[in-house]
Amino acid sequence: MSVTTISLPAAQLSKLGLHVNNSLHYQLNPDELVQDTLRLGEGVLNDTGALVIETGEFTGRSPKDKFIVKDEITADTVHWNEFNLPVSEDSFEIIRKQIINYLNERNELWVRDAFACADPRYKMGIRIINEKPWINLFAYNMFLRPNEEELENFNAEWTILSAPGLKLDAKVCGTRQHNAAVVSFKQKMILIAGSGYTGETKKGIFSVLNFLLPQQHDVLSMHCSANLGQEGDTALFFGLSGTGKTTLSADPNRKLIGDDEHGWSNNGIFNFEGGCYAKTIDLSEEREPEIFNAIRPGALVENTKFFPGTNTINFSSKVITENTRVSYPLDFISNAIEPSIGGIPKNIFFLTCDAYGVLPPVSRLTPAQAMYQFISGYTAKVAGTEAGVTEPKSTFSACFGAPFLPLHPGKYAAMLGEKMRRHNVNVWMVNTGWSGGSYGTGSRMKLSYTRAMITAALSGQLDNVAFESDPVFGFEVPQSCPGVPSEILNPRNTWADKSRFDATVKNLAGQFAKNFEKYAAGVDPEVAAAGPKI
Repeated sequence: MSVTTISLPAAQLSKLGLHVNNSLHYQLNPDELVQDTLRLGEGVLNDTGALVIETGEFTGRSPKDKFIVKDEITADTVHWNEFNLPVSEDSFEIIRKQIINYLNERNELWVRDAFACADPRYKMGIRIINEKPWINLFAYNMFLRPNEEELENFNAEWTILSAPGLKLDAKVCGTRQHNAAVVSFKQKMILIAGSGYTGETKKGIFSVLNFLLPQQHDVLSMHCSANLGQEGDTALFFGLSGTGKTTLSADPNRKLIGDDEHGWSNNGIFNFEGGCYAKTIDLSEEREPEIFNAIRPGALVENTKFFPGTNTINFSSKVITENTRVSYPLDFISNAIEPSIGGIPKNIFFLTCDAYGVLPPVSRLTPAQAMYQFISGYTAKVAGTEAGVTEPKSTFSACFGAPFLPLHPGKYAAMLGEKMRRHNVNVWMVNTGWSGGSYGTGSRMKLSYTRAMITAALSGQLDNVAFESDPVFGFEVPQSCPGVPSEILNPRNTWADKSRFDATVKNLAGQFAKNFEKYAAGVDPEVAAAGPKI
């Protein structure tokens, strides 16, 4: 719905240095934003009515160009590393002025007020100002949408200035190159220059919440999906790209709370967002019907190609990028709940696609093991992008979201451990990867088996079965599970070459230990001791 009775906050924009004599479009509805994009020749409609655009030079995040201003707020609190790069207050001010001057030279600007955090106790007002109507549509889809009453007294706690057409002078601005995303906690502002990738807007706010909520509100911020059972039980799904997080949390028998970013307060779980940002590479109605059917009027599709001579999207095309995406409001999903809030989790799933084929398909973790695995954030992919390379490649991303965590991973893990213990939460490791051998020898775990394992865990059917301890990782492995052949539950039993299995699991355990070294100083000894035994 277009908000027509609320006036543009001209005085507040003037304080930022923005000229209000520009053609400023405030709080347009999706139809209007689509029409503006079409008018400017920056997008086309596909055959289902969704807007299809290209984001330009950048089709994904640029982690080496994401900066946090180092000041008295952040100097001793941010965990400075390869993801949290410092920039000076002077550089921030230079970039801010350049963006303001650039935006003032545009013929049109689009302004949107929105919220993050579905729980009203933590709701944060955000003002997005940009030069592209389709970026404004992305903000409409992905953030929570205020009603007219909320807009009348709207407090923009944080401001995002987005200028994808502005090329920075790296030497003048103190950046690596001509693009940058810069967060200032003192100014409560995010600057995005030189990149049209919409995900920078979403992940900028996620990084802000990952800094503020744990420190100011004792809320654990998480990069996970969440759903709600018919009995009111909440489940969380952590996992890196390709592990099945979206697929396995989209259970037709459960309500979707959200697919990517959540907070865990003393009262329960709440979604940070108002929409979904789903990958579309190789999308099909058969495998992902909810996402497929969400590509309709109001959805924003990025960097896809059409079949020749048609407006039908070729979802298998990687001509522009493999990171093709679609954003849409949460209510485009038929089983989404509103408000997107759930109770204290009863079960947590760490999803990994282990291409080495040595992790159990399902196992139960102690709190210390859960914290160790949470900090590790492991999956292993097949390096199929390079000809002739078929060996698995390990990926470790702390807390399953390292690029977005301003604090030390041990802080988030400690909060998770405390909440798990206090509420007696079950934590499960689920391997959606290979069985019977590594990639090339074994076979991918059947999705039907994985679903059966998760269903059994959620329903309590694994509570009373016999377990055995994994000799290397220490996980408790069920000896039986409804709907799953018992012989596949112990991964060593599925390998014909037992000595090769032993060598492979030892190699993976060594990779875990080496990766954990950089976090060991920031965690309790009990957690450090919960790693694999080599």
